[in-house]
Amino acid sequence: MTKTEVYSWRVSAALKSRLEDAARRQRVSVASLLEELVELQLTLKERDLVEDDGRQRELHAAAAAYAGIMSGANPRRSTTVRATIRRRLQSRPHGGR
Repeated sequence: MTKTEVYSWRVSAALKSRLEDAARRQRVSVASLLEELVELQLTLKERDLVEDDGRQRELHAAAAAYAGIMSGANPRRSTTVRATIRRRLQSRPHGGR
């Protein structure tokens, strides 16, 4: 891979020292170590976002099962709907999942 882009940022003296020590122990350049660390962190963050998106879809689907069926003569229904939905989800097998 050809590297043509440059990115720089300021770090504390302590962090710089830790980076240099880690690079020396791994026998790689600081630039290589930084690239590896940034790539790993981005991959982990992307995975977390994908997992969160999936969980959000599950929650929306579970809540959608109750959309339109909250009817009745209770004038306080709008203030108690959250508790009602949670109670109904918890009463389903596997906690609504």
